[in-house]
Amino acid sequence: MALQKRYNPQETEPSLLQKWEDEKIYYFDVNLERPVFSIDTPPATVSGNLHMGHIYSYSHTDFIARFKRMQGYQIFYPMGFDDNGLPTERLVEKKLGIKPREIDHQTYVNRCLELSKEFEYKYENLWKRLGLSIDWRYTYRTIDHDSIKISQYSFLDLYNKGLIYQKEAPTIWCPECQTAIAQADLVDITRRSKFFRLKFFLENSTSPNAFLPIATTRPELLSACVAIFVHPEDKRYQNLLGSNCIVPIFGQLVPVLEDPDADPHKGTGAVMCCTFGDQMDVSWWNKYDLPMKIAIDHDGRMTSLCGDYQGLTTAEARQEIIKTLTEEGVLIDSTPTEQSIRVHERCDTPVEYIVSRQWFLRILEHKEAYLKAGDNINWHPDHMKTRYISWVENLKWDWCISRQRYYGVPFPLWYCQNCGEVILAEADHLPVDPLAQKPHKACKCGSTNFTPETDVMDTWATSSLTPQIAGHWKPDCFEEEDDDPLMSGLFERVFPYSLRPQAHEIIRTWAFYTIVKSHHHLQQLPWDNILISGWGLAGEGMGKISKSRGGGPFSPEKILTLYSADAVRYWAASAGPGKDLVINEEKIKMGAKLANKMWNVARFYEHFQHQTLQQHEDFPIDILTPADKWILSLTQSLIRHVTELFENYDYAAAKNETEAFFWRVLTDNYLEMCKQRLYDENDKTRFGALYSLDFVIQSILKLFSPIMPFITEAIYLQLFITNNDAISSTTTSLHTSPWPQVTENLHDPEAEQFGELLVAIASSVRRYKSENNLALSTPIQKMIIQSTDADIKHLLSLAEADLSSITRSEKIIFTETLPGDVVHIYQDYSIKIAIHI
Repeated sequence: MALQKRYNPQETEPSLLQKWEDEKIYYFDVNLERPVFSIDTPPATVSGNLHMGHIYSYSHTDFIARFKRMQGYQIFYPMGFDDNGLPTERLVEKKLGIKPREIDHQTYVNRCLELSKEFEYKYENLWKRLGLSIDWRYTYRTIDHDSIKISQYSFLDLYNKGLIYQKEAPTIWCPECQTAIAQADLVDITRRSKFFRLKFFLENSTSPNAFLPIATTRPELLSACVAIFVHPEDKRYQNLLGSNCIVPIFGQLVPVLEDPDADPHKGTGAVMCCTFGDQMDVSWWNKYDLPMKIAIDHDGRMTSLCGDYQGLTTAEARQEIIKTLTEEGVLIDSTPTEQSIRVHERCDTPVEYIVSRQWFLRILEHKEAYLKAGDNINWHPDHMKTRYISWVENLKWDWCISRQRYYGVPFPLWYCQNCGEVILAEADHLPVDPLAQKPHKACKCGSTNFTPETDVMDTWATSSLTPQIAGHWKPDCFEEEDDDPLMSGLFERVFPYSLRPQAHEIIRTWAFYTIVKSHHHLQQLPWDNILISGWGLAGEGMGKISKSRGGGPFSPEKILTLYSADAVRYWAASAGPGKDLVINEEKIKMGAKLANKMWNVARFYEHFQHQTLQQHEDFPIDILTPADKWILSLTQSLIRHVTELFENYDYAAAKNETEAFFWRVLTDNYLEMCKQRLYDENDKTRFGALYSLDFVIQSILKLFSPIMPFITEAIYLQLFITNNDAISSTTTSLHTSPWPQVTENLHDPEAEQFGELLVAIASSVRRYKSENNLALSTPIQKMIIQSTDADIKHLLSLAEADLSSITRSEKIIFTETLPGDVVHIYQDYSIKIAIHI
């Protein structure tokens, strides 16, 4: 069956998806003895609809998977859904209007599970429509049975190794989400604020001018002020060291202390230390054993410590306290300022530092090991490693892994009501739900009365185990089970993984935490390579597209329907690793245009394909013209370079190289050179053109296939499998066929150089026609080419048919001197060209 006149991606792409699924093209065989390339695919967070930013980054993973598959690797390419924590809770609250405190706990959990399944179904359909070559049999959820089991085992293993502890301490707290969060959950934003300069009067002084001026942006924390710090070299305040000041409104005495972290150039240089306004307050409180005064509660409201301001929000309290400060004459002035504040990345709420009892994983004492691990991983692009190093070096807190939420992986433990002992679940009984189950043994004190742990784990505590979860990790202490044959021996085959693809903003979370867990559980790196993608941007100068901000100007479903998966993937390959990319409809249209041109080239070749010579080592090289040798040699160079680019994860440059070759070399020049021979059945060099086209088109299809899998497969099936029994007996898809290899006897640098001369001649003729307002198809009665170089004259004579075809010349004359009736001359390289219309 011949190729249709027009390529219809809306019909072709779904039919190919069904073919790939029916023929199990992308299945991973755990028992097949071939090298494995394993991918620790990002589990999409179930927090709303996917957007074009997801399309952008997830496409990059598939580019590499398809390339490696054609190189002969077994590809382990699973998909996961991250649905066990706060983002899913917030989605439920938004979509269903349900707050967890308003209904029964299990009912709320069931609602989370049901809604996340709905969204995961949408995600899977979108990924399939995009053409991701995933083996969906290995799909997991971070809230499923195995994920909970492995996550709980991780807690037990780290606890028993002395790496996990529980402590009541200052904790980063989100008043909106009502939970503790980790340092990695913070982002910095800048907002307009004010510096309020206040009078802190000196103790035992009656002079109205005996005060220390202090500037603060948070006067609502005055009741929690426990000290004032100045820099040791700040001469303005040396005489005050060791003395006490009186805090305005609330009246407590606080000492004036010195510390090098007090910035003498910020505000007045004297800094109010409260418990707690920021991380520096926590550091000073620890360092100088300062008292604890709690002004803000878990709801973000003022406590009884604040007297008349109790129950107000921090913003309300700030306004009321400023009024009082003004009335009492202790507010000197206020000045506008740009303030950097830390907010919870999930909801953009400014965080507080609240004293609470939490579970922590010790990481600060292992920073050197984490740095060494990061240094032994190949980062793509390489400069992204500096972000990882900077994060590790600047860690200030151990990892808080507990959350005061309702939906997530429960801690596998209880507390003895008699002696307070922590009772851990046994590894061979995992997973457990302490709210619904009891320990299998009594406490060592003999009591059987227990209180379950109600906190759940930070979602990263589970997501950091995606290599183990996807690979079906089975520690020795797990009970033997009747295992699915898909999973038997899987972990040993895929771990450590070949590749971790992820976004750059979660280097500090997902990448770091996964390295931490792998180091402590297995003493290994989790992967050999990490591929960092940038953000999809809504427009120039605009920020990252996100679910919470509406998902950008186009929905993926709409753009895929309007254009095609190939066109969208083409756009996604327009920027290399680590680079952000604007959603550009014009770029997507260029992808659609390229697909249509590839189809038209295939249809042209199809007219002659039945006469194509099969490729073999003793191919009669003498029937190749200089143009044939030129394109065949350039194809070898292209294969070599594009392969190197893909090996280095530079899919964008690989696409650009292949596309430039397709347009400039193949369609603009070579096809025009060989047309005349193709239509002339008596030309003895005709088969050289057929052979060259066969080789070049197959090569280009394969080089394009990781980026544009549908159009390349559609053409390949029709031209090189359906019409070729020899090939169809060994493969049923382009995507399981071998990656193109360089054929050394076709590599000819001299042919490449001479081919450029042919292109230069053609360009001269085109330029002449353009300057004279002539159509490119305008025939030339006579073209005279002058050269005194015998070798060039000889090669040009061999390429006469190619030159005649591309220039539309009816007659070509090669000479050493130009005749007197020259119409127009162009000089290129070592020749002159006379053109007669």
